[in-house]
Amino acid sequence: MNEQPILRQVVLDTETTGMNFNGAPHIGHNIIEIGAVEVINRRLTGRNYHVYIKPPREVDEEAIQVHGITNEMLQDKPTFAEIAPEFLEFIKGAELVIHNAPFDVGFIDQEFATLANNTPKVEEICQVTDSLQLARKMYPGKRNNLDALCDRLGIDNSKRVLHGALLDAEILADVFLMMTGGQIALLAEDDADNSNSSQDYAVQHQIIDTDGLIVLSATEDEQEAHQKYLELLDKKSKGNCLWTTLYQSNNEQIN
Repeated sequence: MNEQPILRQVVLDTETTGMNFNGAPHIGHNIIEIGAVEVINRRLTGRNYHVYIKPPREVDEEAIQVHGITNEMLQDKPTFAEIAPEFLEFIKGAELVIHNAPFDVGFIDQEFATLANNTPKVEEICQVTDSLQLARKMYPGKRNNLDALCDRLGIDNSKRVLHGALLDAEILADVFLMMTGGQIALLAEDDADNSNSSQDYAVQHQIIDTDGLIVLSATEDEQEAHQKYLELLDKKSKGNCLWTTLYQSNNEQIN
């Protein structure tokens, strides 16, 4: 039996010294924070990468109002050259998931270009997926920034008072998993609590139909558990669970 290949993704965000770039995001500015979370086979592993970086220039006041990172906070932090080997090791070979990827990748490539060891560009060592482009295809004509997507998908972003690279990467990981796989990722912990009876139903509920096919019917307990699971889905998605609507519609038609 062939084993499925391991899918390693790194969901990444950066904060920078400035906000206005006139179409050239990396010119004249630098990265001051990197946050990244690891996802393997659609599961958050808990392995993160987070660092603040001392830039070769001061942080613009306009940017400080957005992310709250001051020049004083960065005075004792390492330079990009000092963190580059560990950062490269963390992202190398992964699929990078970034919201508005050209922005962050442009900055990272610019920082790589300043290193003395001919560091390759990001797309030479990673596959890059732009979650903003994905969102625009899924929700054309709608706002698709991170806050709007959280509201749409029922993801808690109440801690996001200021932008922060690690927090935004964690939120984006939830958003991306929801956009690409529905509600499964949100219920990982709840699944573990409700998995104790899934193998006990088969034999005693078999009914042989007229064609000789075996039909498995659910017990009342299983139907009740299914309904509770749908209610949990509906709660997690803030009333946007399609299965709940279909389930209610089917019951109304039967009754």
